[in-house]
Amino acid sequence: MAEFIEETRNIEEVKEEKHKKLMNTIAWRAGYYRANPQRFVKDVLQFKTIRLRWFQELLLWAMMHNNYVLYLAARGQGKTMLVALVAVIYCILYPGSKVIITAPVLKQAAESLLKIRDEFCPQSSFLRNEIAKISIGQNDGSVYFKNDSWIKITTSTDNARSAHCNIIIVDEYVKTDKRIIDSVIREFLKAPRSPGYLSKPEYSHLQERNKEIYMSSAWLKSSWGYDKFLAYFKNFINPKRKYFVCGLPYQISILEGLLMRDEVEDRMSEDDFDEVAFHMEDDCFWYGDNEGGVFSFDEATRLRVNKKGLLPLKFYSKDNPIPHAPRNGERIMSVDVALMASTKKKKNDAAAIYINDAIKTTDTKYKAHFVFGQTFEGLTTDELALIVMRYFYEYGCTYLVLDTNGSGLGVYDYIIKDQYDPETGNTYKALTCCNNDEMAQRCKVRDAKKVVYSVKASADSNSIYCLLLRNAIQNGNVDFLVSENDAEIYLSKEFKGYKKLTVYEKGELLKSYAETSAAIFELVKLKGYYKDGKLKVFETKGNRKDRYSSLSYNYWCMKQLELQLKPTMSDVEQLVYSLPIRRGRTRNNRII
Repeated sequence: MAEFIEETRNIEEVKEEKHKKLMNTIAWRAGYYRANPQRFVKDVLQFKTIRLRWFQELLLWAMMHNNYVLYLAARGQGKTMLVALVAVIYCILYPGSKVIITAPVLKQAAESLLKIRDEFCPQSSFLRNEIAKISIGQNDGSVYFKNDSWIKITTSTDNARSAHCNIIIVDEYVKTDKRIIDSVIREFLKAPRSPGYLSKPEYSHLQERNKEIYMSSAWLKSSWGYDKFLAYFKNFINPKRKYFVCGLPYQISILEGLLMRDEVEDRMSEDDFDEVAFHMEDDCFWYGDNEGGVFSFDEATRLRVNKKGLLPLKFYSKDNPIPHAPRNGERIMSVDVALMASTKKKKNDAAAIYINDAIKTTDTKYKAHFVFGQTFEGLTTDELALIVMRYFYEYGCTYLVLDTNGSGLGVYDYIIKDQYDPETGNTYKALTCCNNDEMAQRCKVRDAKKVVYSVKASADSNSIYCLLLRNAIQNGNVDFLVSENDAEIYLSKEFKGYKKLTVYEKGELLKSYAETSAAIFELVKLKGYYKDGKLKVFETKGNRKDRYSSLSYNYWCMKQLELQLKPTMSDVEQLVYSLPIRRGRTRNNRII
């Protein structure tokens, strides 16, 4: 009997020893891979084709070892893969972890879950065994692990509501409202992960911190995202703080074979290459006002508040008619005329069309609301002129301001006649000038609509156009369409069938918003100086000012219409004001 008890004890001791040895091995390996997440990818996940580059390993390590991370990423650096990897590794190595990935658009946030399901899992049997369930629906997305960890996605909006989490990963954070970040997203971070061993006094010092990871391209210095970048950088250089900030430009992507040099060079050679956007998205440069610039980038950007613009004509129908011109205002269309297409050797101006819903703010004042923009290159005079008439009539414009110098005179001569449009099947009545008798006499159609304001650029007029527009921007008497990112969020909610549109069709819907961005970038690139009391404006090398010209003509036209709102004097009043006034003689400072 004694021998049996002793043998039983030995078996129990052996089991306990084996269990202890196993747990020690697990603890050692967990600690090792928590300290070296990049090796966990190679040793444990063992993807068949996915290989981390050195900078990706560094970023992965930084995300696991710091409480606050801000990563500015150029294109081609595998940002989506890194988001998915850090979420997966954390959920496996820290059981019971809760991770939320958020982005301005749910589809963008879902890309990380698609990466896990469609690329990670097929290449890693270990990962497949760790995951209990993956759900990626139209309005929801989540990954549940067998160790009680999970990953969920949500949008960076007021409607974002989710369970408490330990880690938030905010994609494209600069395109998200700071109020949403502070009052909604960061509220997800409540109690940190609390494994059972923390209840023991000897392990109480091992309490874990929640994490915040922000990823994006660079954006505007006037945005809150730049302030957060500076705040993070200040703590990053403080060794007592667990902050990490990193911005890696496109050259890293080329160096590591993730982006082809020829592709970048081709983009740079395109006629519509946007240098400013490239610097922000691919160079990790924060963009702000240029020294010596005529217009303030920050001031113009703050005026991008209008979400609802006029869409391309093809998107309107009987069930979805074109919005009427404002009842308490005017719909002004402006055209800066240019006909020659750009070449690789020469970057020509484009014909720029903008529409302004000028709405009355008082009995004698308007405020400009630019709701449409489009540019054209390489059109003939008649082609451009027909587009001008089509847009004027189809969008219900009330006035047209046209550059009638040079090739613009040919456009004017076309629109002063009745014209048939084979695209719409409509015949458009002739338009004629209302501010210049000489130009008006060129029109031979007796009942032509007198709605055209003719502008002829000169040193005097150019100075006036520029100063008026600059004052409007400084005083907030104009607003512009929101950014393309904000527009996409708005259209995805308000435009029926938006999600079913092709990429090309979505791009067409966003055209006016993109043209607004191009116009503002064009404004701030302009340089100017005063000569003989006049402001001379010129574009820097390689840049244009066609959009600026169209906007300035438009605003000038609106100011001309304001003059007509001022009350006119009666004949008696005019007679009184025309009489000479002589100061009376005085004695002791009193008139006699």
